[in-house]
Amino acid sequence: MNFTPEYIEVYAESMSSNPSEELNELYRETHLKHLIPAMISGPIQGRFLSMISKLVRPKRILEIGTYTGYSTICLAEGLSQEGLIHTIDRNEELQGTQKKFWEKTRFNEKIIAHLGNAMDIISDLNEDWDLVFIDADKNNYINYYKALVPDLKSGSVIIVDNVLWYGKVAQKADPDDLDTRGIQKLNEFINSDERVEQVLLPIRDGITIARVK
Repeated sequence: MNFTPEYIEVYAESMSSNPSEELNELYRETHLKHLIPAMISGPIQGRFLSMISKLVRPKRILEIGTYTGYSTICLAEGLSQEGLIHTIDRNEELQGTQKKFWEKTRFNEKIIAHLGNAMDIISDLNEDWDLVFIDADKNNYINYYKALVPDLKSGSVIIVDNVLWYGKVAQKADPDDLDTRGIQKLNEFINSDERVEQVLLPIRDGITIARVK
């Protein structure tokens, strides 16, 4: 869901740097061949992720939720020369598309893909994360955040997607709506977390950027 009118979205896209041809091709294929293509970051959000990564110049990026690998490429665009991005997803069926398009980019050797439960994999990775992007199962958002923040150094950046969740987070959530309740818990937790400074932006379905103090 976008919270801006379509014509504004089109104008913003036309006034932004163009994604690579590999990203454009991946975007088209995702919409043609995969379920729920709205899960892909897309041109505006992709350029946003790329810009943040280029500003941070991370040596190590952690991405939780890979989908077809579009955001992985965008984040990799800002890696330092010796940088690596670890990306985690539990859907084995997406691996073919991911690898197909990663191999078309100059970042293929910098991408380390993990298949499985993110909480288990995070605990096994011994890395010093400079940039974290969370875009996976919403009810576990707060668990990912709590698992990662204590070990992040000052200046590390966390980006969380879908934090407006179709506007549902601003309303009373149904007790059975675990996704909305999970995002509400995370938003409230980050807002009261004195370890970080944060801003929630109404880009597409909402993005929060938090910086460790």
